[in-house]
Amino acid sequence: MDTDQAFDLLKAAEVPEEICIQTVRRWLKERKIIYSGKVRFVKTGYILEDTDQAIDLLKDAGVDAAKGIKAIQRWLYEGKIQKIGSRNQITEYIEDEKNTKLFLNKSSDQDKLIRDLKGRIKMQDEQLKELEELHKSTVTALNQQKEKLQKEIRKLETENGALQKETKRLLSDNIGLRKQLLKLQEELSKGGKRDAEITQRAPISATLDYQQKLGLSKTAGQKDILAAFKKLLKTTHPDHGGSPAVFHYVKTEYDHFKNSLKG
Repeated sequence: MDTDQAFDLLKAAEVPEEICIQTVRRWLKERKIIYSGKVRFVKTGYILEDTDQAIDLLKDAGVDAAKGIKAIQRWLYEGKIQKIGSRNQITEYIEDEKNTKLFLNKSSDQDKLIRDLKGRIKMQDEQLKELEELHKSTVTALNQQKEKLQKEIRKLETENGALQKETKRLLSDNIGLRKQLLKLQEELSKGGKRDAEITQRAPISATLDYQQKLGLSKTAGQKDILAAFKKLLKTTHPDHGGSPAVFHYVKTEYDHFKNSLKG
């Protein structure tokens, strides 16, 4: 408690201002309170822990029980005192001041006040418990969501690695096919063969010729040559970024080879 709060307590107990000042100075010297300057009481905070502290201060200031109890009740309602202390000390305070009759007349009100205060405390405890449970469940949900996101990230990283490997493989295949295409173009330009000449080739010689052009082994059969042509057609197709002229050359060779098989 600071000096301003002590002064407010004594004023609430109807202590004359001059005596209030003297008592506050004495309490400050005895270190029962601290100096606060111009700092005032915050309405939502507690000044005293319980009524026992308030009674000790009021008794020390010579405040009679009737006024002291009234001041304590006021502070309880204003939330400046956290809780009810010992009922025995309240009774002793009243009996010491020979105000038992006054206390008995107001005992029912005091009991009601205590019940109300206990009810408020219980309600606050329940609210705090609910907030704690809410906080706990929120933290649990956030941790679960975090774990789920981490799993998704790991999955995406794995998929990304697989896609990169597949991309490298496709690029490698594309380079090989382009080399085969260039070789085929070179063969076509050097040979100066026309479509009519190609159609006159025998199936066996055509097979050997296309094995060489497509970069296949000598053991490659007609099915292997057809599969290589289809793969090359797909790569050189304009829809896949290929050259229309190159696609035309490859398509012509492919058609001639198929026609030679039919013959």
